[in-house]
Amino acid sequence: MIMPAIKTESATAVVAPAVAAVAAVAAVATPVVTMTPKRPPRADKYIKLAKDTAVRVVPPLIVIALLMLFWELVCRRAGSTLPPPSRVFKDTRELIFDPFFDRGGIDKGLFWHLSASLQRVALGYSLAAIAGIALGTLVGQSVWAMRGLDPLFQVLRTIPPLAWLPLSLAAFRDGQPSAIFVIFITSVWPIIINTAVGIRNIPQDYRNVAAVVQLNPLEFFAKIMIPAAAPYIFTGLRIGIGLSWLAIVAAEMLIGGVGIGFFIWDAWNSSHISEIILALFYVGIIGFVLDRMIAGLAKIVTRGTALN
Repeated sequence: MIMPAIKTESATAVVAPAVAAVAAVAAVATPVVTMTPKRPPRADKYIKLAKDTAVRVVPPLIVIALLMLFWELVCRRAGSTLPPPSRVFKDTRELIFDPFFDRGGIDKGLFWHLSASLQRVALGYSLAAIAGIALGTLVGQSVWAMRGLDPLFQVLRTIPPLAWLPLSLAAFRDGQPSAIFVIFITSVWPIIINTAVGIRNIPQDYRNVAAVVQLNPLEFFAKIMIPAAAPYIFTGLRIGIGLSWLAIVAAEMLIGGVGIGFFIWDAWNSSHISEIILALFYVGIIGFVLDRMIAGLAKIVTRGTALN
């Protein structure tokens, strides 16, 4: 028995126009709706930002308030050798509200003393950063340099900062370069050591890629060594900036002139304890700001890989 053949071409020709017509009607009847993600209201963003800020700011403020209250209660008693916070504010009101006065000589506001100290720190620390990164790269890259220089660095870095001051005064015969040298010799060691550790910890795969693409020494230094060792380098830079600020305050007490260290020493000689406390407050705040500046720069350069 022979089955009759079905003409599929004619059936398809009849059905296709009908399907197309139905699709056209459906497209007209039901418009396409584009789904967009729901954005949180702007007020919610501000509320979240305020909560995050409160979590960071409120606990330190509570601790500071409790410490100030304890300090006030303890030092208000008769026979106390230190002034309470209320008396410190009363005695140093002029220095707080007018830090820019200049009566000549060393009789200046705190702004000028802090500015002079920061200028010395900026110069000494910049020299230490340049020399520290260069020497650290040499020690980390060369086995012979590490064997020859590392023992010397380990011995010199244990010398206290102020022990270098008499030698620097004998060499430079001036307080300004002597203070800068003390800053340099104090802050350069952590930069050297951390840079060398970072260079030694560069993955071998990076070195292999540099060999394959045939990078010259300068390109290898700029494109491989520095980016790979950047987290270690910035760790050394953060330690170095803190040591620089510590060293300059101590050095200025001995060399004299305009500077926050000499201001503290002069206030001690004049028995102005409140001025010493105010100066210590500014020293701490500026040290914190300097550390945060280096940490912020490290976060930008290393894209968040540097330790906070």
